[in-house]
Amino acid sequence: MATNVRNIQQKLFRSDSYGTQTPSESPKPDNPLTISIPETVTPLPKIGRPSEPNGSPASNENGPRFYRERHWKRWGPYVSDRQWATVREDYSGDGDAWAHFPHEHARSRTYRWGEDGIAGISDNHQRLCFSLALWNENDRMLKERLFGVSGPQGNHGEDYPQKAYPYEDLVRENQHRSREVVEFEILDTDVFDKDRYWDVFVELWFPNSWSWAIPPPPRPNLVATTNNRITATHDKFGKTHLYCFPSPPPVGPDGQPVNDGVNGEEESVEPELLFTENDTNFMRCFHDHIIPAHRLPVHQSVDGRSKANSNGKEHNSSGSDSDSGRATPVPQHGVQFVNPERTGTKSAAHYTFRNVPGRGGCAVVRLKLTPTTPQKDPTLEDEGLFDEVIEERRVEADEFYHNLTQGYVSDDLRAIMRQALAGMLWTKQYYKFIANEWLEGDPAQPRPPPSRKFLRGNKDWTHLYASDILSMPDKWEYPYFAAWDSAFHCIPLAVVDPAFAKKQLDLLTREWYMKPDGQIPAYEWNFSDVNPPVHAWATFRVFKIERKLYGREDVPFLERVFQKLLLNFTWWVNRKDADGANVFEGGFLGLDNIGLFNRSEPLPTGGTLRQADGTAWMAFYCLNMLSMALELAKHNSVYEDIASKFFEAADILSQHFIFIADAMTYHSGHDEFSLWNERDGMYYDAIQWGDYSMQMPVRSLVGLIPLYATLTLEPSVVNRFPGFKKRMDWFIENRPEVSGRNMANMKVRGRGERFLLALASKERLVSILEKMLDESEFFSEHGIRSLSKLHKDHPWGMEVNGQRHESKSGMFGGNSNWRGPIWLAVNFLLIESLQRFHQYYGDELQVECPTGSGEYMNLCQVAEEIQHRIIHIFGRDIHGRRAFNGGNQKLDFDPFFRDYVCFYEYFHGDDGRGLGASHQTGWSGLVAYHILQSGASCRLPKTPRTPRSLAHHYFDETIDSRSEYGDDVHSLMSAFSASDLNTLGDVSPDAL
Repeated sequence: MATNVRNIQQKLFRSDSYGTQTPSESPKPDNPLTISIPETVTPLPKIGRPSEPNGSPASNENGPRFYRERHWKRWGPYVSDRQWATVREDYSGDGDAWAHFPHEHARSRTYRWGEDGIAGISDNHQRLCFSLALWNENDRMLKERLFGVSGPQGNHGEDYPQKAYPYEDLVRENQHRSREVVEFEILDTDVFDKDRYWDVFVELWFPNSWSWAIPPPPRPNLVATTNNRITATHDKFGKTHLYCFPSPPPVGPDGQPVNDGVNGEEESVEPELLFTENDTNFMRCFHDHIIPAHRLPVHQSVDGRSKANSNGKEHNSSGSDSDSGRATPVPQHGVQFVNPERTGTKSAAHYTFRNVPGRGGCAVVRLKLTPTTPQKDPTLEDEGLFDEVIEERRVEADEFYHNLTQGYVSDDLRAIMRQALAGMLWTKQYYKFIANEWLEGDPAQPRPPPSRKFLRGNKDWTHLYASDILSMPDKWEYPYFAAWDSAFHCIPLAVVDPAFAKKQLDLLTREWYMKPDGQIPAYEWNFSDVNPPVHAWATFRVFKIERKLYGREDVPFLERVFQKLLLNFTWWVNRKDADGANVFEGGFLGLDNIGLFNRSEPLPTGGTLRQADGTAWMAFYCLNMLSMALELAKHNSVYEDIASKFFEAADILSQHFIFIADAMTYHSGHDEFSLWNERDGMYYDAIQWGDYSMQMPVRSLVGLIPLYATLTLEPSVVNRFPGFKKRMDWFIENRPEVSGRNMANMKVRGRGERFLLALASKERLVSILEKMLDESEFFSEHGIRSLSKLHKDHPWGMEVNGQRHESKSGMFGGNSNWRGPIWLAVNFLLIESLQRFHQYYGDELQVECPTGSGEYMNLCQVAEEIQHRIIHIFGRDIHGRRAFNGGNQKLDFDPFFRDYVCFYEYFHGDDGRGLGASHQTGWSGLVAYHILQSGASCRLPKTPRTPRSLAHHYFDETIDSRSEYGDDVHSLMSAFSASDLNTLGDVSPDAL
């Protein structure tokens, strides 16, 4: 399997890494580290940000020598679904991005920092963009971008019907609904009732780069060079052409044309080429009070062009709306929107398809963007050859995805996996944000209000210079990078595009993202917020996934990121451990809406929040850094040659873990307090006021996250480094009060003489799992809840100054607390933790799963059961329904909807319906990894589970017991090795 995937990927991608320099580029050296790290014999590749001609940092366009032959990643789906209402475009004094640049403005205002469109494509610096636009002959505007209600209104994107779009109805209804009521969706209206889902515009445009600087840069140009060709000229990449072929007439579901021409012959649909300027419509925006607070004086020039003297922008397409901005603008004073000379900076090929039948009717548009001519490219004149190329690419993609899975995986699960992985690739986006320029404003624009510099935590990030292709959580709901989201994105991305996954992890530690003190930017709404430290875990997992699937060990990548993460680790130790007691707090740490308070803000109660999960996250971070350090020692001879220095670093990390683990019992004065509740058998947060401390008995992920901090060490690895072993043994023997109190007993060897480093002892692990696997608490039919269902009938809150706190903040999605939504990211870490615990305990440790069922499983079987329940969110059950659809009849059974999967942000704890962002392939794309790892043994949703009492699963480097499903279908713990069945099925210490 690995060989097949590797061959196909090389055929498709012709690359295995990003980031090396072209000979002409002069990379910047990295800032020196304050931590002593040995030099390598073979220098690491320098990935300093190259310079553009003006000397400013820019993305590296070119890859390795063999990869530059065909720079296939120069063009991609890099256009956002939404640029309006982003922080980047917000120049207001109050920080209300949704109000400052709403959807209503987007069709009339140019963007400063990026572009958006429908199914948009651009080059990797977004100099030229290409997308679809639609009109159903009913709406008041051309559909150039997706509509959605704003964050305060519900924050959802849309589908686009052929009937008039219900803009106002969606906004009005969602504003009136409380957070305990399901959002009002477009499918709740009648616009899709007749299944007629148009005029098609294929738009090609240059982003507005000329309205911000003084003097302005050269303006690019688009011009019609024939009736079917638009030629684009740009000073950075020369000329390229968009060929707009005539289209055949639409056909019905039976494949027969519906519009016969003269004498019954088919008539082709010829495009009309339209041109305008990509400039702000000042008459509509300012004169007609669309933006009344920014009304600017507009003067009509002699040639009919409008100019706004106060900001230096000029445009050719001014005109006021016929009804103060609520209708499609009508040109006035003789000014035309469409340039009859067929030239400009924005263009469209307008195809009109009439009488396209519903329910299976089809219209085809053929387009090709290329710098070549018909003399060099025969597909530009032969539509048969054109279609053959498209079909060849389709077959290659089919072959690639098919070879990711071997053995029996149902067609439905294969389709889910493919859509998840394809969605991960589609959510690549060009992201540009030069923080200093954004804060100061542009020379050719009015100076922004001074107050905006102090609205968010972004004023301290003036060094940030983002101009890269990044993985977005969702290109409509969250069209900006989020550091900890990106870490989870990289796991499924590593399966299909390991080079891109590594690039994401590398970029966020580069000096133009990471602060000099080591802090990694969180997300654009507040770069200074604190996200869980998962970067080290993701880096090592991507390294191991690439090694498993493609047989490559990118040690330079691992070493480069490891060195930068030492800075970040130091930042955590120095900044978040306020009292130097190894108890960490600060930031919401990813726990959306399941605690009592917004943890990014000071407590309304006063005092200090002692976060069990914050301390556990740091223990998790320590163990991942320790794993990386030991791996580097195995693969880098220099680390072995100067072993004493390296063991010192490894020893420091191991001792950090031990001291952080000990901090789960913390001190205040002469008193000692614990985050572990012996009576309940759970970890809880606590509030400390001086010498007084109070636990908050909320059963949530706070009590489960300590399970993440677990690492199994092979005896062969420990024995390979006697210095490290000596230091570890000394600490265990001489500091028993620390090494044996808040962690697993480090003296006891496990299966195969393995060592275990973990926060949870065996007794605490079993106690936590008893609640986690209880279906009346955490264990849902669709995974692990983030909040125990116990709190549905037994809520816990605090009265502070007459206000009861139960954390229903609108900031975090509005899902009422007791439902305990299911997040795939935190479930993924729980699953891997159970797999690591099983590496140590083997079949000796069995727990009841579900609690009270009388059925016992080892921990790897428990992990697989959780994986299957997560897969059941997306899989079609025996009744033909998918849980995430929430019982919607059309989505479940309509042949034009039923096979399409939405990867929501999170899921309802009771019924699995999708919640939050409605197409966030981001971390919910992790389901692809679950299918690849255990899909072959996954039963249909809502069918009985096969008893496992006769299944005894043991494993080491290979897995040596058969599945409960018989000889032909194997589970995660099957007898087949990773290369025989699926390399991701290997959950040995070497793989995890």
